[in-house]
Amino acid sequence: MARISPYGTWVSPVTLDRLVEDVVGVSFPIATPTHVYWTEARPSEGGRQVLVRSRGGGGQPEDVTPPGFNARTTAHEYGGLCTAVHHDPAADDTVYFSNFADQRLYRLVTGETPSPVTPEPPSPCTVRYAAPALSGDGRHLLAVRERHGDPDVPADVVNDVVVLATEGSEEPRVLLSGRDFYSHVTISPDGRRVSWVSWDHPNMPWDGTELWEAELDLDGSCVRDARLVAGGPSESVTQPKYALDGTLHYISDRTGWWNLYAAPADRPARALGPGEAELGLPDFVFGLSSYALLGDGTVLATWHRDGLDRVGVLVPGAHELTEVDCGFTYVTQLRGAGDGSCAVAVAGSATCPPSVVRMEVLRAAEVEVEVLRRSRSDAVDGAYLSIPEPIDFSTEGGGVAHALFYPPANRDFAAPHGELPPLIVNAHGGPTAAAVPVLNYAIQYWTSRGFAVVDVNYGGSSGYGRAYRERLRGQWGVVDLADCVHAARHLAAIGRADGDRLVIHGGSAGGYTALCAATFTDLFAAGASYYGIADAAVLARDTHKFELHYMDGLFGPWPEAADVYRARSPAFHTEGLHTPLILFQGLEDKVVPTAQAEIMVAALRENGVPHAYVVYAGEQHGFRRAESIRRTAEAELSFYGRVLGFTPADELQPVQIVHESRIGT
Repeated sequence: MARISPYGTWVSPVTLDRLVEDVVGVSFPIATPTHVYWTEARPSEGGRQVLVRSRGGGGQPEDVTPPGFNARTTAHEYGGLCTAVHHDPAADDTVYFSNFADQRLYRLVTGETPSPVTPEPPSPCTVRYAAPALSGDGRHLLAVRERHGDPDVPADVVNDVVVLATEGSEEPRVLLSGRDFYSHVTISPDGRRVSWVSWDHPNMPWDGTELWEAELDLDGSCVRDARLVAGGPSESVTQPKYALDGTLHYISDRTGWWNLYAAPADRPARALGPGEAELGLPDFVFGLSSYALLGDGTVLATWHRDGLDRVGVLVPGAHELTEVDCGFTYVTQLRGAGDGSCAVAVAGSATCPPSVVRMEVLRAAEVEVEVLRRSRSDAVDGAYLSIPEPIDFSTEGGGVAHALFYPPANRDFAAPHGELPPLIVNAHGGPTAAAVPVLNYAIQYWTSRGFAVVDVNYGGSSGYGRAYRERLRGQWGVVDLADCVHAARHLAAIGRADGDRLVIHGGSAGGYTALCAATFTDLFAAGASYYGIADAAVLARDTHKFELHYMDGLFGPWPEAADVYRARSPAFHTEGLHTPLILFQGLEDKVVPTAQAEIMVAALRENGVPHAYVVYAGEQHGFRRAESIRRTAEAELSFYGRVLGFTPADELQPVQIVHESRIGT
């Protein structure tokens, strides 16, 4: 029999230790004919990223990069794909990777010490490399290079594409230059052509990009006869890839949806489906991939529709992707092996954590899946897991917004009759990102203790088409806030949440939305901001090159729209700040500096509002260390327990609350 206990007080198997122990972040799988490689982010090693590989067919994972090396690039600050693998049938694979400590590219042969193939920069980390692409013979490496000049001038950064000799014998030679940004540099299988995506300020890559293709002469380090394949200032093109027969494929949102196209050299591009669904993703990081081109001409793709990810197959001769059931509701970073034999991806579901998987198409409607590495090996019984429900709800102006709703779930407990659960409204980061339907212990931590959670895909989120993304154009701080408020009110109105115990939290852009909610509304009983933005103008005046004009599309150009920035910045309206808050901040955060949090902390203190402030030395934008992740969850639960009036079952190290005596007044 379930024990009767108030929401928030349930004993949960998702302990603080379980949040950080035996867990890694898996990303960027790469397949060769003999191995599958991927990157693991390890909280237990201070967030170090390690390149790992497994031999196909059930081989045990083994570390590739040795201790002392951290496979991570900081190009665009957000980084992304920083590895490439050359397969030699007569020898072991050769691996190339960017090392976090100095941002140089290294060459690694199994059993040897990594050796740099790029020169030492004039000062540490001022030259960065990302998304390396190898020539078929393994002699050359193409990479996006980012060179930093004056550290106090965000615009003093130059991006280009360079050619490197893989043995490190020559200085990098510039292949492409003159544009603000480059990504998705891809070499054709015969080595004679190269394609790339480029764009300029003020666009972000999901606003407008161009796909180019040119004849390639690696020995001469030059391109000839460059032609514009697709794209423009209001069309987002991404993820160019060559099939083994040389046909160029890409994703474009020219119809309002990121769909897949094939572009043979002698014929117009044709759409490969699936219509009103999203194959593309916002290119915050390098190396995103949503489809694989297999050796026999088969296409394997993933797309997002109605809150869930789908997988489909297009076999030669067919005209549409056929959806297949792989058992996953979250599929990303799907890419094919170099020889076209299989595909690899990161995939998961409501009960399966993100995992590295190998996929083989058996026939038109059947895909065989092999799980190579789960992001966590321990498993909480499904009876303690909350299964997300995609929901739609009405919002401002008669529109419709979307979310994933997680009800409380714990087989050992039930709430007293008539009690409704407290609700955590999660505002995701980005803001051009999305909540995804995959097992996340950071959510189950709350639901298994008796909280409901709604993960809001507010207007501006990806996954619902360009028009939905552009709901946030010029309206950040308005649309996102309204959608989060309406999600909370909707769930309270239908009896799935306690309208007096609504909480909002979020990180980065989501932290901004949480701070707006605490300042401009009185709906929420409490909130939490992880490295949230308090003064939006700071991002317009003082941020890194990649996002230097991101605010132009979200608020308006700076300084012409200075009044808009001020009107929507919580830092300038703290007289309305009366919601108890807990704030978390990394002291080395360059995207949202510490001063942003401290503005709000000072206002909370001045206004006499109960609050807590937790800082972490050595953390940047996003917490990677196990001790930081653990302490954040512990402190937030302790704070909510005190503010909402319940006693958690956990033995928690309490957080220091300033003005604690004013709780409930």
